Amino acid sequence: MVLASNSPRRRELLALGGWTFHVHPAEVDENQIPGEAPGLYVLRLARAKAQACAASTHKDMIVLAADTAVVDRNAILGKPKDMVKAMEMLLRLRGRSHQVYTGIAVLRMSNGNLVTDLCVTDVPMRDYTDKEIETYIATGDPLDKAGAYAIQHPRFHPVESLTGCYASVMGLPLCHLTRSLRKMEIYPKNDVSVECQSTLGYTCPISTAVLRGEQVG
Repeated sequence: MVLASNSPRRRELLALGGWTFHVHPAEVDENQIPGEAPGLYVLRLARAKAQACAASTHKDMIVLAADTAVVDRNAILGKPKDMVKAMEMLLRLRGRSHQVYTGIAVLRMSNGNLVTDLCVTDVPMRDYTDKEIETYIATGDPLDKAGAYAIQHPRFHPVESLTGCYASVMGLPLCHLTRSLRKMEIYPKNDVSVECQSTLGYTCPISTAVLRGEQVG
């Protein structure tokens, strides 16, 4: 398998399934088309990344690509350009819910079969203080994160109580990926749900339903 992403978080998550893979990042134009819905946007970029990576990938390989967007009131929040923008984003998100959309695309090189899936997660942010924001921004962590936060940050802990896919907010919904790969008769070596929940320290309420093929999250 080829992972068309340079994200360390996606590498860590993908490794939990026991799949053998190497990394070959794909660069695509990530500008949003005017009027494009967030779900369509992340799926389009995931497909574009998979196809861009395919141009230099052996025919026996499977290409996996993903795209994640933090969405607040239908506006996509990218990575903050500086600390001021990071502060603005974190203040905007504080104390209420937004959504994280992750689209995945799996491409079998041998026959061109392309499978996509979409995970949408409601993310309720806690009412963190201005001082907590300042301390978090000082670490530099928000500057390379969409929406200016990492859900897994060990000290900031921005999210109050999640009831969706934690891994998707990090960038790769593993149960959605597992059911997509099943359509190509590719299976994980490990129990993805167990490994994911154990590693992230999170009890997932939707994993069983997702793996059954239900449209949740």
